[in-house]
Amino acid sequence: MRPVKKQANQADFPLSMDEFEDKLKTEVLNSQDLSFTVYKQENKQVAVFYIPYLIDLTKIEQQVLNNLLDMQTECTADSILSEIPLSSGEQVSSIRTIRNKLTEGYVGLYVEQENRVIMYELGKTEKRALEKAETESVVVGPLIAFTESLESNLNIINWRMNTPDLAMEKVEVGKRNPKETRIIYLKSVANETDVNTMRQRLTDLEIDMVEDIHMLKQYILDSSTSIFAQFVSSELVDRSMYAIKSGKIIVMVEDSPFALIAPSTLFSFFESTEDRYFHWTLSMFVRFLRFLAAFVTLLLTPMYVVATTYHYELVPSQLLVSLGESRAVVPFPPLIEVFLIELVIELLREAGARLPTKVGQTIGIVGGVVVGTAAVQAGISSNILIILVTMSALASYATPSYIMGNTIRFVRFPLFFLAGFYGIIGLMFGICLLVIHLVRLESLGRPYLAPLYPLRLADFNKSFYRLPEQTKYKRFLSYRPKDKQLFNKERAAERRDVDE
Repeated sequence: MRPVKKQANQADFPLSMDEFEDKLKTEVLNSQDLSFTVYKQENKQVAVFYIPYLIDLTKIEQQVLNNLLDMQTECTADSILSEIPLSSGEQVSSIRTIRNKLTEGYVGLYVEQENRVIMYELGKTEKRALEKAETESVVVGPLIAFTESLESNLNIINWRMNTPDLAMEKVEVGKRNPKETRIIYLKSVANETDVNTMRQRLTDLEIDMVEDIHMLKQYILDSSTSIFAQFVSSELVDRSMYAIKSGKIIVMVEDSPFALIAPSTLFSFFESTEDRYFHWTLSMFVRFLRFLAAFVTLLLTPMYVVATTYHYELVPSQLLVSLGESRAVVPFPPLIEVFLIELVIELLREAGARLPTKVGQTIGIVGGVVVGTAAVQAGISSNILIILVTMSALASYATPSYIMGNTIRFVRFPLFFLAGFYGIIGLMFGICLLVIHLVRLESLGRPYLAPLYPLRLADFNKSFYRLPEQTKYKRFLSYRPKDKQLFNKERAAERRDVDE
């Protein structure tokens, strides 16, 4: 007889078959979904019960019913454990525990007048196959993305990083509907303080349930009032593996196809997995474009408001005539003009994102052209502003992170209001407030603006620009990893000398 797990619960048995059925259906909330079938084995009655939509019915028939009906010995709880070749058998003697097991995908067998129920885990889970990432488009590099099945995600992480140093700590989050959550990191690399902080934040959560990693993220933020995302969330397996190798932690939760990467900096949101696969000069150029695009999105329209409201001297004299002619027929001050056009662009963007793909693309292109042309012809906006708003909208899409792109677009609104009311002084005041906020912000207790603040020049080549991989001997030092060396610098230099 194979060893089985026993439950230390108060006994509710023995019972007759009718008593057991009535008691079970009273305890199970959705008793109309309960399948309860009684089989007669010689002079014994055996009940097989389960919730059909939680169970793999093929396994029940092949592994349970066929063996049960073919039993040659007297049917008892012990003989069932001996005859049915499943290692997941559990002996349960509490009706309440039986109810909980049923909702987890267990099948129960009860022999009349026995003092316990035998339960087998035969649940099924619906999950989609591994596919390429949808929200993070990649041209070069691995395309595979996570799925809603935590089991599949852990499997592919082990496949991509097969090392005994890989730690996968399990934490149950949620009181009413517990969800399995995993903290994944390299034990010899990740900072122990970061791991302890993440573990404590997850274990201290007192919430009913967690629907997704993005919901979980909101409960463990360093600053819940900041609009800036403090953790990167990615559905790309490749990006998560790179984060683990760098000494970071990833957190995954059941039913969510995203991994949370911590700690993160502001500059992490401008990184792309493709940066590591391009030549370092191309990667450096593309990353520079992303930072430039962020500044364009943030400051272009506020500077237009400043120049056309208070500071005409900022506009080149050749352009000043065209700007004056363009705004001559506009009845609104620059602040209202910019606000209306920006609002229309945001409405078009939101409508395009919510509509079906083909319709959304049409709305975004046709709507932008038609509305822009009509606004100029109606005298609501100037030609130059339409060009600037279009450039600003295009630049916002250069940010690899959708969440950070939305944040930058939102921050732009208070900036051009400050510019409209107080000119260049108001704009600089808003920028100063933004910088102060970012300096004070943290991610898992680490500075959000690292390596810019506190200044660490050795990490600049991992945040602002790229150098050849042979020169990157160390990990991101601002996170204080246990193992700072990516590879041995001296050994690499000796091998180059030998090759030469």
